[in-house]
Amino acid sequence: MANLGQQKTTGKYRPQPAHAQQKKRPRRQAVTRPRNKTLFIGLLCLVVIGGAALIYTLVNNHIASVHAAAAKAAAQAYAAGTEGGVMFGFNAQHTAFNPFERVLNTSDVSQLQQGWRVTTGGEINTSPAIIGGMVYIGSGDHKFYALDASTGKIRWTASISNVVSSSPAVANGMVFAGSYDDKLYAFNASSGKTLWTASIGGASSSSPVVVNGVVYVGSLAGTLYALNASTGKQLWTASTGAPINSSPAVANGVVYTGSNDGKLYAFNGGTGKTLWSVTTGAPINSSPAVSNGVVYIGSGDHKLYALEASSGSTLWIVSTRDDIESSPAVANGVVYIGSDDHKLYALDASTGSIRWTASTGDKIVSSPVVANGVVYAGSDDGKLYALDASTGSILWNASLGNAVASSPAVANGVVYAGSDDGKLYAFH
Repeated sequence: MANLGQQKTTGKYRPQPAHAQQKKRPRRQAVTRPRNKTLFIGLLCLVVIGGAALIYTLVNNHIASVHAAAAKAAAQAYAAGTEGGVMFGFNAQHTAFNPFERVLNTSDVSQLQQGWRVTTGGEINTSPAIIGGMVYIGSGDHKFYALDASTGKIRWTASISNVVSSSPAVANGMVFAGSYDDKLYAFNASSGKTLWTASIGGASSSSPVVVNGVVYVGSLAGTLYALNASTGKQLWTASTGAPINSSPAVANGVVYTGSNDGKLYAFNGGTGKTLWSVTTGAPINSSPAVSNGVVYIGSGDHKLYALEASSGSTLWIVSTRDDIESSPAVANGVVYIGSDDHKLYALDASTGSIRWTASTGDKIVSSPVVANGVVYAGSDDGKLYALDASTGSILWNASLGNAVASSPAVANGVVYAGSDDGKLYAFH
């Protein structure tokens, strides 16, 4: 059969006639048009994909710049708000409420990841203090640490003769911490140089508080000390009937502290005179928190007490199912407290009515902190938790290798906590 555009003769092919060649041109065009169209579509796709990639990059860069701006603003607010100092419970009233946190919230706290961890040579039962871009923490290895808050790099360490058992207070360029060697130490916050030491008659697990140039700290000898923060000179002492593990809180010129004699005391901050005391049913290892004229304190009798700050009159009492060693946090009309019954409680600050409870795998000695609608607390189950402050829903948790007695701290989008595994962790 003859092929299109040519005829077969005696085994040879004749040249194609002109009309046959003309018929082929449309075919060639028909073949090349789809190729041009494919190339055009391909180029169009590249333009679209490239444009989408550019938009994606621009959007992400914008989001990153917004986050960076928010982080910078939050850091500036935190720095301005902590000029007076940072201590256990965040402030002198021990409310454990950081009002300057704007980075972490209930929506993004679930994205927390470990940024760094630093190993010390002993258990960390103390709580970190963050100020001036630094983290300060004591350890059971007889050392006090100052680390870069962003990287965890150790800036300096100070060695003492026994366990550092009290959480630090940092104010006016100085760091204050107690030890089991019966002394209170004052270090230069930048260099770690020891500025002074003061004998406090016994070991100290009570964390110091600094107000108006005076540092207050309790001793296991059963004595509360008031010292000149600049020199360490003793200003006055006040005795309780048993060791003081509780860290003092100061509000409106009054110093409040619990004692293992089962009492909460109120002392005049200037003279040390006892203003009042209230008896609970067991030793008090919890530290008081003061807010809106009310003192909140937990006790070994399984109860949380709300007392009028001026008189000690009982406003309400709420029972848990085990000892309360955790210290209360107060924020936005709610009191948060951990218990050895493995639960974290949220109670109405005015009435004591329980708003919610949340369970962990073991007792909660760690004291909760509140920032931007989120409650953070550690547990002896080895985990650090973040919960919705309004509902108690667990938003995030992380395993820290061992029991978490250290109370966490939150600053500028980072959560810090120590563990019995001897490590300080930072999550961002």
